[in-house]
Amino acid sequence: MNVSVWAPRDPNVVTPAVRSRSLSLRRAVSSLFPRCALALGLFGVAAMASAQVNGVAHKPYLGWSSFSQQTLDSNYLTQANMITQSDALLSSGLQAHGFDYINMDSGWQGSFDANGRPTPNLAIFPDIKGLIDHIHQNGQKAGIYWIPGVEEPAVLANSPILGTSYHIQDILAVPYTAGNAFGGPGTSPYHYKIDFSKPGAQEYIDSVVALFASWGVDFIKLDGVTPGSYSDNLSINNLDDVAAWSKAIAKSGRPIWMTVSWQVDQDYLSTWQQFSNARRIDDDVECEGRCATLTDWPRIYKRFRDIPGWEHATNATLGWNDLDSLDVGDGTLDGLTKDEKRSAVTLWAMANAPMYLGGDLTKIDDFGKRLMTNDEVLAVDQSGKPATQVRGGDQQVWVSDLGHGDYYVALFNMNAIPAVVELPWNELGINGAWRVRDLWAHTELGSSWRSFSTRLEGHGVRLLKISATGHAASTPSTSYEAESATLAGSAGVASCSGCSGGSKVGGLGLGAGNTVTFNNVYVSHAGVYLMQIDSLTLSLRSSLYKVNDGPFQTFNSGGGSFQIPSASTVPVCLKAGYNSIQFGNPTSYPPDMDRIVISGDGRAPLPAATVYEAEAASLGGTVTAGFSNYASGLSKAGNIGNGAANSVTFTNVTVPVSGVYQLEIDYMTSGQRTFFVTVNGGQARQLDLNGSTFDDPVPTIITVPLKAGTNTIQIGNPNAGGYAPDLDRIVVAPGAGLVGVSTQTCPGSK
Repeated sequence: MNVSVWAPRDPNVVTPAVRSRSLSLRRAVSSLFPRCALALGLFGVAAMASAQVNGVAHKPYLGWSSFSQQTLDSNYLTQANMITQSDALLSSGLQAHGFDYINMDSGWQGSFDANGRPTPNLAIFPDIKGLIDHIHQNGQKAGIYWIPGVEEPAVLANSPILGTSYHIQDILAVPYTAGNAFGGPGTSPYHYKIDFSKPGAQEYIDSVVALFASWGVDFIKLDGVTPGSYSDNLSINNLDDVAAWSKAIAKSGRPIWMTVSWQVDQDYLSTWQQFSNARRIDDDVECEGRCATLTDWPRIYKRFRDIPGWEHATNATLGWNDLDSLDVGDGTLDGLTKDEKRSAVTLWAMANAPMYLGGDLTKIDDFGKRLMTNDEVLAVDQSGKPATQVRGGDQQVWVSDLGHGDYYVALFNMNAIPAVVELPWNELGINGAWRVRDLWAHTELGSSWRSFSTRLEGHGVRLLKISATGHAASTPSTSYEAESATLAGSAGVASCSGCSGGSKVGGLGLGAGNTVTFNNVYVSHAGVYLMQIDSLTLSLRSSLYKVNDGPFQTFNSGGGSFQIPSASTVPVCLKAGYNSIQFGNPTSYPPDMDRIVISGDGRAPLPAATVYEAEAASLGGTVTAGFSNYASGLSKAGNIGNGAANSVTFTNVTVPVSGVYQLEIDYMTSGQRTFFVTVNGGQARQLDLNGSTFDDPVPTIITVPLKAGTNTIQIGNPNAGGYAPDLDRIVVAPGAGLVGVSTQTCPGSK
């Protein structure tokens, strides 16, 4: 993969202790954007005759995985517990709605047989064949976990490979090197690489899969696969391993689903599509000790950011995008509100992702059970029509075209403050809908013309099925290439085989002067237009952009490649004539830029709320801004408090009328800390806040009086020894008494 020299892959250094599916645990076992489709074609992702081997994955599977519970209890994975979960799946009623996979993650293996094949730890899995028979008797399928390469005990034993004259050491790459993402450096990596050009290599994998098949295994998760798994180059390279495992499954004669994991590199999509049934496009959804719950909203939000780069590459022929476990049935332990859980399930469904619950099925709560047994929502997941993101930003719209004028439409509120979300139907190319049905509420809403509007709770969703009428006239669009824009500082042009024009701009961010500015963005009349941003990144990055020297606005992006653009569309206020739009990030890492595309008639809706990033505010005293992976803007303000000077001041909080507004404060802390919030020099308001992580932002919402025009909001802790949480951002929205008021205005718009 040609990673951009202008933009390092991930500034967050990942140590072995925090890798996906922790090493300690695993070593215990040892169409809307046609140009994007064109870009994918450049990487050979067209449907292949051998894709979806064994025909087991015409629809994404439904089931349960052990790993979420393993993050809470390292001794959880036992045969007895797997039997309990299988029985609970059957008795819960979930199985009647299609949930039928019981997948064991890392931790079942204890040794190797005489042919170097992994065998169970008999102390915790005394009869794995009997366990799988029990799962089958319950009408379910059994999944197992393994990794590429060969682990050290089998290497040292130099076991003979079944049915051949070769031994384990005969098939290893020389000099010895890591065989998967868990492998260590040097020539003693513990996980050893297989050289598939050597005789006996394919036969070894055949023998391992044959053993699994003899037990009755129906699913294999192949983990630590590279390129991916935080090793996004060919230094380890498991492409041949994935092909070998696929061939072995075909030879076994048993229809076994194979998922490759984790956060695999999209540049090698043709391999993932040809030889596997699904690929994990993200890292783990679980906190794994980095918060006090199973997961949290920022880890769900990451999926919203990553999917657009993969959305055109998934279906029954090409394989499915796996988003990891759904932890939605464990009450407060899940770390999600009820609205957030509903939004998570909706996103998985719209993406047609495999849906597998985490947690303990014997304790699944009624709300989680209602979520996962809503057949209208499950039908979205099983439709074989993955959605595309029509609008990004803080009020997202995702759409699945079912054909014949029918669509699934999901509207999301990404802020914690409730909001009214409006969707003009012409954004879907239609005039209206003669039928609108709410799939979560099982309610017919009647017809809708011109636009649909709904109030959503914080992090909430509305999921619709509509039947459209009429075709809306298309609006003109203009593309502006980044490489033809004005570059400043370290910004530079690099080749990009999947980009429009064959080039992109990188080297952005990490300084206020490292920017790309589109100076000639022309519209005939002032208004709110749609701006499609085509960007490139591996994992999370964020741009801060300015329109006509206005305040910073945030574009939070994700993706799986520095060579295949991901497209996301946001509303943008433009004046009549020529406009300038500048992208960068003064304190963190933005994505590389391919181009922007301006479209619409100037009448797109603007969200009523305005976001202000802490790192872009005035930072006083000891306060510093720096990288934070899950923060908006990929940065936060820290070292706040312990003195009046050590504060964050937002000097340009602008509202159209005086009144009481809602203020969302997104913060991070581990343990109790205190903010003092002052508005326009008034009396400070004390907020005693608690949390379990400095990694992931958590919202709190208060009301504040603001005057018409510009306001100042200061957040800190003046007390000696009084430390404040880290601060991600604030969001200002109209209060309950300001109906119809928006904090964002677009002068001259109609």
